[in-house]
Amino acid sequence: MNKAFVREGDSDDDDLDAPQPQTPPVSKNYITPAGHARLRAELLHLIDVERPEVVRTVSWAASNGDRSENGDYIYGKRRLREIDRRIRFLTKRLDIAEVVDPARQVGLDQVFFGATVTYLRNGEQEERITIVGIDEVDPLRGRVSWISPVAKALMRSREGDVLSLRTPAGVDELEVLQVAYDPID
Repeated sequence: MNKAFVREGDSDDDDLDAPQPQTPPVSKNYITPAGHARLRAELLHLIDVERPEVVRTVSWAASNGDRSENGDYIYGKRRLREIDRRIRFLTKRLDIAEVVDPARQVGLDQVFFGATVTYLRNGEQEERITIVGIDEVDPLRGRVSWISPVAKALMRSREGDVLSLRTPAGVDELEVLQVAYDPID
């Protein structure tokens, strides 16, 4: 294939089209110590392990000659841009992170960041969630962001409180059954 039809080079044109992780505009980036450690571990792994491996592969592929049809080189450069983009994202998130340890909460009978809340939805369905930071959300494990509608509705409530939550399907009634500050792994 003629080089005129192949885009080659060190430009970051692919970065412009790639979707960036979106986070809502909030004033704080609260995060649990475990979540902070996970993000930091991912960042260090990218910097110390993955990026050097990809750089070695790209260097080796570049030494093989023609780069226009060299799959290792093309894929390696693309992967390197993905890694660098993730490193920039994690660095920014960790820079603005405010670590809040749920174990140090003072009002243990009231719902705040880091609380594990068991509640009854509409008097029939019992649910259990843990309120965590934006970067720690995991619906399968019952972890919701502190800025989610259900977390906002539950904030500052106590056991026995009955709250209203407006959803697309209508208004749900939430009865707080239990508030606990369990360790978050």
